[in-house]
Amino acid sequence: MLKIGQSQLRFEDDALITGRGRYMNDLAGKGEAAAVFVRSQTASGRIVSIDTSAANEMPGVIAIVTGTDLKAAGVQPIQPRGRHPGPDGGEMRVPVFYPLAVDAVRYVGDPVAVVVAETKEAAQAAAEAVMIEIEERPVVIDPLEAVSPDAPLVWDEFPDNHCFTFEKGDKAGVDAAIASAHTVVRQRLRISRVVAAPIETRGAIASYDPAPGLYRLELGTQAPHRISGDVAPVLGVSPDKVHVVASDCGGSFGMKNAGYPEYPALLFAAKQTGRTIRWTADRLEAFQSDAHARDMWADAALALDADGKFLAFDVHVHANLGAYLGPATVHPPVANIGGIAGVYRTPKIHAQVDGVFTNTQQTAPYRGAGRPEATYIIERMVDLAAYETGIDRAELRRRNLVPKEEMPWSSGFIFTYDSGDFPGVLDKALEMADWTGFEARRAEARTRGKLRGIGIANPIEIAGGPAAKPNPEFARMEISPEGKVRIHVGSMDSGQGHGTVFRQIVADRLGLDTQAMEIITGDTHEVPQGTGTFGSRTLAAAGGAIWTAADTIVEKLKDRAAERLEADKADIVFEAGEYRIAGTDRAVSFAEVVAGESGPVSAENFVGNEGATFPNGCHICEVEVDPETGHVELAAYSVVDDVGRMVNPLLVKGQITGGVAQGLGQALMESAIYDPHSGQLLSATFMDYAMPHAHDMPGVEIAGFPVPTSQNPLGVKGAGEAGTVGALSAVISAVSDALYPFGIRHIDMPATPERVWRRLQMQRTE
Repeated sequence: MLKIGQSQLRFEDDALITGRGRYMNDLAGKGEAAAVFVRSQTASGRIVSIDTSAANEMPGVIAIVTGTDLKAAGVQPIQPRGRHPGPDGGEMRVPVFYPLAVDAVRYVGDPVAVVVAETKEAAQAAAEAVMIEIEERPVVIDPLEAVSPDAPLVWDEFPDNHCFTFEKGDKAGVDAAIASAHTVVRQRLRISRVVAAPIETRGAIASYDPAPGLYRLELGTQAPHRISGDVAPVLGVSPDKVHVVASDCGGSFGMKNAGYPEYPALLFAAKQTGRTIRWTADRLEAFQSDAHARDMWADAALALDADGKFLAFDVHVHANLGAYLGPATVHPPVANIGGIAGVYRTPKIHAQVDGVFTNTQQTAPYRGAGRPEATYIIERMVDLAAYETGIDRAELRRRNLVPKEEMPWSSGFIFTYDSGDFPGVLDKALEMADWTGFEARRAEARTRGKLRGIGIANPIEIAGGPAAKPNPEFARMEISPEGKVRIHVGSMDSGQGHGTVFRQIVADRLGLDTQAMEIITGDTHEVPQGTGTFGSRTLAAAGGAIWTAADTIVEKLKDRAAERLEADKADIVFEAGEYRIAGTDRAVSFAEVVAGESGPVSAENFVGNEGATFPNGCHICEVEVDPETGHVELAAYSVVDDVGRMVNPLLVKGQITGGVAQGLGQALMESAIYDPHSGQLLSATFMDYAMPHAHDMPGVEIAGFPVPTSQNPLGVKGAGEAGTVGALSAVISAVSDALYPFGIRHIDMPATPERVWRRLQMQRTE
């Protein structure tokens, strides 16, 4: 019987690797029309005219919809899910964001019209014939430049390009501690802009059934209920009128978890034409229209006493939001800012986050959604403080770690950590990576003309939040007398292995055969409620909901079990799939009891956990730098992670390895770059946007250090973001350490060969 804690290959992989997956382009439909979006190639300007007359006359064209058409029909602007304080003490500044541009365009890729035709080729030809006259305006693409006094305005009604100002912490206390500190380290940190670039681009199939007034949207996403919640208000209907069906998803990383402007535009066109409409983005379109991520500047100051103890930490972030606010745009810069406290005891912390409009694509959650950024800020500053004080980087961390005896621990800045052994994690990682033996490896590399560096990071992140009141998740379980199990669950898999771990949970709890289990997910009508998959929440939230449903069924059948055992119900206990008379060996299996039922027994819930969890770990990375070319090669990578109880250690390792690869990509090569004068996206193809290959990744050595949490019935903390949260810091730490003999303490991401080489040349000529 499959148990919790047992490594198991994913049940769902057989279909996916043998071509039986159902991705967007596998969903064939009869009589479909094709859609192509007309997008602005100008980054900023007033729309003078849109001439569709020639395009409308082209063969196969069914309809062309513009922003004016949507507005006239009562389609509403897209709204952000969250609100922060406005920069002037009032409300957050929310621009009018129609699915198609109405009066002006504000970034390259801004959708202006959608062409519907009998074939994609016909739609493409007609899209090229749509004539748009735009009166161009100056652009601004960097958040620091955007808040300068003479910067071009993205929105005329927002005279300083500010969207919101979020402030938290003890500013006066921080200022006083910094003023009296023995050592103060300051640094401006660049966190680069990236794109998710999933293997499967975004796409959708839209239709409308006039009889029930029901829209239907098929697409790849991890959060179908959130998609319906985002799109329905734009169309002026309730969420139950937008039926979202999620198929297999070829990569999301959070990017596909919100209602993009294409979706209501397609649904509107489907209603207007009476046709089912398919849209699939090509790769260039995806680079332009998928939400980007990260993109911020952080000015940080860390104050220490004479013994290297942290006294205060001050952070000021300018976050690039892009031109528009998508449903989730304002979430990443703020929601996880509590992570800047790290795993350390810092008496005074203050942070200010300014959200800034620019002439770029909107930003939104991407693997970590603010967690990697927060960890990067604190961990880089700890490294710089170590260099400044002369204290070993690992030792400086150890002096400031929260001891396990003081758990739960309030950081004094937003988060309270429920459990963990931060010193134990650090010590295990240092031993595994042979930290003390590194200088010998550095000396050996020098004989080969290479610069070897070692990096360290101690990430911590919130999972399954929000911190005060975690979002609930839905689960319904139905078990037949034959022992067949049907589980409806609100989370949606995009490669994490949900179907496997959910089966393990039920098998472990009830002792039933995993082969007789069916998981139903990804359909807002089949699954009436749901929150979705993001933020390392699924196993704690959905797994916890499944466990609770199983407990309810166990309790429902306890009378039957007592009858079978001829005992009082109060004397019956349940464990390891058996009802047992307490203190005896007399037992009956759950399968035997349910077999006596006349029909299926079921339970459902939509529940949240007691509190958020805080996965944490230690990453240690070694690199070698070729000083003649600037090329960086990863030589070794070690991770020790406390993700709580591990249901399937094999899948945990897979998640962490994949996360490390994405963090490595941003640290060394990935960067979405706009031309500062024209606003053109210069990195809009894989010729210009580098991503890591298999040969860029060393074998990642991963070890667990589980400290189970009491915040959910499974004791799990979450693993989906963990690799990325630590990797950004660890890799840049290693590269900076390799360059330290040349007097270089810090290099901004991405540490490309050109950037590394130029920094070395600058130091050699000074």
